Amino acid sequence: MGVPMNRADRGRMAYHAGIAAENRIERAYLDRGAIVSHRRWRGGGGEIDLILHEGEEVVFVEVKKSRSFAAAAERIRPQQMRRIHSSAEEFLGGEPKGLLTPARFDVALVDARGDFRIVENAFGHD
Repeated sequence: MGVPMNRADRGRMAYHAGIAAENRIERAYLDRGAIVSHRRWRGGGGEIDLILHEGEEVVFVEVKKSRSFAAAAERIRPQQMRRIHSSAEEFLGGEPKGLLTPARFDVALVDARGDFRIVENAFGHD
């Protein structure tokens, strides 16, 4: 039996697990030809894990890691979706076509084994 972890240790482990999950998802998008624009971009509404370009489309990606895909999906709350939309709107304001830029919101679910599922257009907006 190991020594129980304190809160700070658990926090550090969660942080590093999150970074590893984001790296894994970034690689998956790169493998399919996307270009990474930003990692952990922070706007007024909050942070967006990954912002990529696939052709002319901007893809905003929220990465969620948990013990299972279902548990990861449950961690996405309506309030967080609103914050991501707000930050995405701010980001798109700086794009050449502004808010007319084609965009979508993906969610990448990562389980305890490091397997992942990417749900394109996960927030139901085109």
